[in-house]
Amino acid sequence: MQAMNKTRHIMEKGGTHFSNAFSTTPMCCPSRSSILTGKYVHNHHTYTNNENCSSPSWQAHHEPHTFAVHLNNSGYRTAFFGKYLNEYNGSYVPPGWKEWVALVKNSRFYNYTLCRNGVREKHSSDYSKDYLTDVITNNSINYFRMSKRMYPNRPVMMVLSHVAPHGPEDSAPQYSSAFPNASQHITPSYNYAPNPDKHWILRYTGPMKPVHMQFTNMLQRRRMQTLLSVDDSMERVYNMLMETGELDNTYLIYTSDHGYHIGQFGLVKGKSMPYEFDIRVPFYVRGPSVEQGAINPNVVLNIDLAPTLLDMAGVDIPAEMDGKSILKLLDTDKPVNRFQINRKVKTWRDSFLVERGKLPHKRADGKEMAQEENFLPKYQRVKDLCQKAEYQTSCQQPGQKWQCVEDPTGKLRLYKCKGMAGLFAPRMQALMAAAPQMLPVSNFDNCNCGDDILKAPVLKRKKVFPKKKVKSSKSATRKRWARSVSFELDGDLYAVDLEEGYRPVHSRNSSWNRDKTGPLSNRPDVEEFSGMGMTSNSKLSPSEALKVTYRCSILMNDTVKCDGGIYKSLQAWKDHKLHIEHEIETLQTKIKNLREVKGHLKKVRPEECQCNTPSNKSSFSLLTGRSSAFDFPFPAVFRMPSKQKSQWLQKEQKRRKKLRKFLKRLQNNDTCSMPGLTCFTHDNHHWQTAPLWTMGPFCACTSANNNTYWCLRTINDTHNFLFCEFATGFLEYFDLNTDPYQLINAVSTLDRNALNSMHQQLMDLRGCKGHKQCNPEKRGKERNYLSEYRPVHRRKRPKVKKPSSKSLGQIWEGWVG
Repeated sequence: MQAMNKTRHIMEKGGTHFSNAFSTTPMCCPSRSSILTGKYVHNHHTYTNNENCSSPSWQAHHEPHTFAVHLNNSGYRTAFFGKYLNEYNGSYVPPGWKEWVALVKNSRFYNYTLCRNGVREKHSSDYSKDYLTDVITNNSINYFRMSKRMYPNRPVMMVLSHVAPHGPEDSAPQYSSAFPNASQHITPSYNYAPNPDKHWILRYTGPMKPVHMQFTNMLQRRRMQTLLSVDDSMERVYNMLMETGELDNTYLIYTSDHGYHIGQFGLVKGKSMPYEFDIRVPFYVRGPSVEQGAINPNVVLNIDLAPTLLDMAGVDIPAEMDGKSILKLLDTDKPVNRFQINRKVKTWRDSFLVERGKLPHKRADGKEMAQEENFLPKYQRVKDLCQKAEYQTSCQQPGQKWQCVEDPTGKLRLYKCKGMAGLFAPRMQALMAAAPQMLPVSNFDNCNCGDDILKAPVLKRKKVFPKKKVKSSKSATRKRWARSVSFELDGDLYAVDLEEGYRPVHSRNSSWNRDKTGPLSNRPDVEEFSGMGMTSNSKLSPSEALKVTYRCSILMNDTVKCDGGIYKSLQAWKDHKLHIEHEIETLQTKIKNLREVKGHLKKVRPEECQCNTPSNKSSFSLLTGRSSAFDFPFPAVFRMPSKQKSQWLQKEQKRRKKLRKFLKRLQNNDTCSMPGLTCFTHDNHHWQTAPLWTMGPFCACTSANNNTYWCLRTINDTHNFLFCEFATGFLEYFDLNTDPYQLINAVSTLDRNALNSMHQQLMDLRGCKGHKQCNPEKRGKERNYLSEYRPVHRRKRPKVKKPSSKSLGQIWEGWVG
């Protein structure tokens, strides 16, 4: 809001600012779905920007019950302008809207498509006609003036849903030079990394590199520049209301669907985290009976918007909405008779739910998901696992997947049993024992380790993994240019098509420089890749090797050669090993899916066609039609129940989408990935408007699609904390009174009773439905029991007699929030 002086003047001086406004799910589509329906994510089931976002299920069960439908039925002329939902395809006009000018798919400022009342309208890159922020403003003002002229007695409700400051962050030309020194994003949590006390993503990602920090500075600048056009939009709407004489008769609400992080905790950019920078949003209200220039500290949520709009219009609020109308918080308090002792005190929530994702699916073998431990170090967990008998044999037990091996330094390590595991594990132990005689010559002059013994395990493990790669490489033919790479897994042979862009493999008899001082040894060392580094542009020539990864190749003598950075940097070695494991896991998943389809095809194989039987003609025509493109016999699907067929088709579409992405990455030699994380690349061509990025390509991994959590956020007179439970079992607790930037996870300072109490209320909120269950109102004496949530190292408060369970109510027994 620092960039929007006009908006702040209109809304802060002329209305009320809610200083504690939050989004219950800090993601675009889930939050927008909550705004439309007034429900938590667990009640409208739009869990991510893809899953159930504008899906047929959403259109059938939730879209007919948005606030627009209720207002339209009550006589309002409703209008929507701008971004709707990320996956909205523009094929229909949602119910409840008289005027509909919505963006198709996700955010853009130029070269986008609008759905204007059911008709698709394409726009190009001419600022005067196509800049989306101005298009939204112009259309909304014209619609309001037309409505008041043609229907002077009909009320109007408009939504202006600007895409700014969303990517690609294209500002208007007149603002492209603004904010040259933008630094509002640099807070105490900026590049605060590593974070070993937080959940797995923040433990996995490290601090930013200089190129990332330069990017965050430019990103902040561009985002603020886009907001200047939104600021102009707000001023134009305000002036229009003054000109038409409707300003004093109109409620204006300004807010956002979620926050954003730029460099916080080393995360380059994004949202979806449960911390303040992602869940806090601006929230201003101006209108009749709204106190001017006031700051209201009560907690308001995105789910409160729908019931508030209905309350402002005098429409009954449906009981299934989880939010509450904030209208009673906006009324100016009138003088109270000092003799009126029994006047009812206003109550409001002080706790709410922050949620992202849903419970993970159960594994096929029925086992529970692996749980994270909050305090147990990794070496201790490995040591405990190695005490079990199932890990102490050399991959000889039926179904054994892991084995424990003691390295030369005495540390226990877990190795996965793969293929001929029973033979390989003893060989690995022998290799590790004999490693000093087999080590390649490496230069460690730049290492200041102090003790040479610590170098041994790192170097010894390097020899083991190239030996594994030598085995797998033999299946690739060397007689011609390679169009595919073959590999063997579980006794079956598979091939991945490489097509263009991959290195040819020459015959052993072809001319090839066998001198050890060839081009490979003369290449300069490449900067280590940590999943957040500059993308490598170095390439081997076709005559040298088969390029397997972006840093390693298989030479003509069946040996593996990687660039120098991997042999000199432990971090680069670890990162590249993680990358390879991720690629192997992706291929194994693909193979598993193909086997499932193969098994399915065997089960539903149709009978041989009897050409002499007339009734078989129709079956043959079905098989030769367009439906045969589903890769399975059409009559088998035709016999499926409709629900089962729909589920199967959805599953098949997901598989195909994953396969397309995987093949595209192979063809483009895309190496920007880390296991389990969502990564992005940025280069000089990403931004097409000034200011331009000129520092070259880089990769950053900053979030994950499977980062599921549920958090309890509480703010009142005595407490201000965040308590989170992740789907992995990991816990986080932050006392924002003493740690406002959430730098230290203080869950270890809580006693068991406090943890159990917070867990109980969190479970209640996770299953709540309707505003009565989802808005616990506590006041007076009950708030004193939050003292047990204080960390144990803080000053103890006087004990207060607890009320009976009857006074607390059955739902909240044991919780005093």
